[in-house]
Amino acid sequence: MRKLIAYPFSVVYYFFFSSALLIFHPLQVIALRLGGWPVQKAVVDFLNFLLLRCLNLLGNRVKVHFEAKDFPQDRTLIFASNHQSTYDIPPLIWYLRRYSPRFVAKKELGKGLPSISFHLREGGNVLIDRKDPVGSLEAIAKFAQRVYEKRWSVIIFPEGTRTRNGQPKKFQRGGLTTLLQQLPDALLVPISISHSWKLAQWNYFPMPVGVQLEVRIQKPIDPREFTQEEALDLLEEAVKKEIRN
Repeated sequence: MRKLIAYPFSVVYYFFFSSALLIFHPLQVIALRLGGWPVQKAVVDFLNFLLLRCLNLLGNRVKVHFEAKDFPQDRTLIFASNHQSTYDIPPLIWYLRRYSPRFVAKKELGKGLPSISFHLREGGNVLIDRKDPVGSLEAIAKFAQRVYEKRWSVIIFPEGTRTRNGQPKKFQRGGLTTLLQQLPDALLVPISISHSWKLAQWNYFPMPVGVQLEVRIQKPIDPREFTQEEALDLLEEAVKKEIRN
């Protein structure tokens, strides 16, 4: 019955969702050409605010917890999160917007998606080919140098791909290791996302109703206080510990 009810709501949802992506694509292009990355970022931030409001049309809610009131301004932040669905992205962009986050994302997302693909290609993010591990790590290293110069932060999903049932996967640590090597001043910030996988349980159509997505942004881990392996162990443990079933 719940799935049946979701169909008409999903039609309304996708009308507004797709309209937002189509409208904000040319706005991003104009913003980037006239004002550069800072102006494009403002457009992307507002787009993701609207995408969260689209979820509200389905009776879905996003609850975000910050365990730390603020993060140091003089350290690069590496936000490392579990990955459950494409709907992990809008709350991270919106609620972390003050830290100018850029993504480590798979190259397949760099084409075919209005607004999203343009931002990933042109917004200072890095797109990697998961079939080319060596090339991916080289791209991440160059990306890290740009992050440091621009004083951005990084969002990475160390599982490598999203889980379909909410159960976390083992972290693939190559990207994190490369980031730490290139960003010796970095702090690791664990993020635990819960219930996002439910939004994809019917392959995004219909879209489920009444889901409460939770995002827990935890206190940072200072890699300087541990060996690199210990810091990554603590990071993985922290992310997985706070995932709700």
